[in-house]
Amino acid sequence: MIGPWLDGREVATSILVYGEIIEYLMGRSRFPDRQTQLRKLLREITPLFLSYSVLDRYALLRRELRPPHGPGLVGDIDGLIAATALERGLTVVTTDGDFTRVPGLSVLLLDRQSLAPVGDRMP
Repeated sequence: MIGPWLDGREVATSILVYGEIIEYLMGRSRFPDRQTQLRKLLREITPLFLSYSVLDRYALLRRELRPPHGPGLVGDIDGLIAATALERGLTVVTTDGDFTRVPGLSVLLLDRQSLAPVGDRMP
């Protein structure tokens, strides 16, 4: 799915996503193998780190989303990821619908089921 983006060197990710993925993988079988595969993949993906401008954007975003002004807060990590994308003019590619609540954020929402290996898909 991300092959064409990788080939075009068009893929970047917040370094925070690594932490979220590792947490998820720790609960799966063969964690060391999966961690090695992830790190190999990440050699091809540009890591995006936090900066003062991203954190300023994050603070504004949290205030904007706080009721009664907005639709409600997203999680802190998701807010930081969204702020990173907003600050850099990037699209967030995700299965997490919470990102669609972020004003001005470009989101490509994928169906989680479509990403599952063929044998793992629900009928």
